[in-house]
Amino acid sequence: MAVSHLKNFIDYLQHQKKFSVHTITSYESDLNQFQIYLEKEIHDADLKKVSYLQVRTWVAELMDKNISAKSVNRKLSTLKSFYKYLLRNNIIDINPLQKIQGPKTPKKLPVFVDQTQMDELFNEIGFEEGFDGIRDKLLLDILYQTGIRRAELIGLKDQDIDLYNLSLKVLGKRNKERIIPISLSLKRNLETYFQVKKTEGLLSPYLLVNKKNIPLKENHIYKTVKHYLGIITTLDKKSPHVLRHTFATHLLNNGADINAVKELLGHANLSATQIYTHNTIEKLKKTYKQAHPRSGE
Repeated sequence: MAVSHLKNFIDYLQHQKKFSVHTITSYESDLNQFQIYLEKEIHDADLKKVSYLQVRTWVAELMDKNISAKSVNRKLSTLKSFYKYLLRNNIIDINPLQKIQGPKTPKKLPVFVDQTQMDELFNEIGFEEGFDGIRDKLLLDILYQTGIRRAELIGLKDQDIDLYNLSLKVLGKRNKERIIPISLSLKRNLETYFQVKKTEGLLSPYLLVNKKNIPLKENHIYKTVKHYLGIITTLDKKSPHVLRHTFATHLLNNGADINAVKELLGHANLSATQIYTHNTIEKLKKTYKQAHPRSGE
């Protein structure tokens, strides 16, 4: 695979498509894996000589290695984007991905934490004393009350918080900004944190930092969420994204408009938000079975 084509494609994703660093890294990894496969199989990675049969063989090889259908489809999505780019720029004449279909993936409902369990987390669970405990409780509160992604949380700065207007500004995927309202309880937690942060002499412009004034890393946020969710729930998955699912599901369960939830989550398409309506339907089914006198017939 010509290095110049790959580099130009990555530059295109970064500067024109405004993809995140995380997404670009995934694209590079997928394309490098395909390049290694081509060099191993045909010893000539000329892009114009790649056929759909070779792509199909690569997909079969991935499946034989027990790579999940979801991961295979992501890799195929990367290749499709790359070859569309090459076709659009007249580097190839035929797109070898045109006939390729990915493996079917089982549809899974988003995992979320029950509302009573989230109430327990913030009202009954004890957090560590001092700065670290106040910060970690705020970390969880922001994720649950705003539904922002882990990367968006890491990028939050003090100046993004508008306590007067009860809102925060988030820089989401493709550098798209959105404003999210916050509650009075979250405002109070932010005010407490700002005061303690100032007392500790931590002057970083980033909102969430450690005692060395260094912004929190992804690993710290993941471990913190996993630890505290582990106290209140037996769910197998306990990640920051579970709190994003919980935010959306609780909003819809309590009557929020799906288009409003879409905007709050920063989804580009409504279809991405509609997955949460399935959980709402399941709740309605449960209520029906418990309440209707003939539901058991």
